[in-house]
Amino acid sequence: MILADAIAALEKEFPVLAKKEFRAQTTLTVEPARIAEICAYAKSALGFDSLTNLCSVDNFGNEPRFEVVYELYSFAHNHYLRLKTAVSEDEPSLPSVAGVWNAADWHEREVFDMMGIRFSGHPDLRRILMWDGYPYYPLRKDFPLAGRPSEVPDVAFTKAAPLEGGPFVTTPCDAGSKEREPRSKRME
Repeated sequence: MILADAIAALEKEFPVLAKKEFRAQTTLTVEPARIAEICAYAKSALGFDSLTNLCSVDNFGNEPRFEVVYELYSFAHNHYLRLKTAVSEDEPSLPSVAGVWNAADWHEREVFDMMGIRFSGHPDLRRILMWDGYPYYPLRKDFPLAGRPSEVPDVAFTKAAPLEGGPFVTTPCDAGSKEREPRSKRME
């Protein structure tokens, strides 16, 4: 199947809010409530058998504030397709596509953990990088680079958790890769 035929079939089956072409890549913006249905159709009818990435974008100051981006790939046809959907800050929730592609499981957990977007129907939606009970979402644009103090002393430290210079951040220097490795840093 030619990519143009696949896109035409998808546009015929589902409402597409916007279509953009840039450097031979197609991006379709679709309705948030139907994203799982659209992804299932893209996999079963159009052959997009792989979800290569699922990520989110914070458009701080705009409404809807968030976008969730789905990067699809068809091994049989060697085609890429990008689907986008917008999510409001007031109701940051989308249907899960973990039932369509197993790879979506951890991607959706990361988007939930870092941006606070929930995925209804997800089999195990819990934090993946931050600890349970952490009240903030570190990849939102309104999260300060200096970090925020933690109110959970039994779980973690109570000082600000900076994104810069932490124990898992590589620092620029002339040392070899073994010495630059973040896990080799001594905690003070």
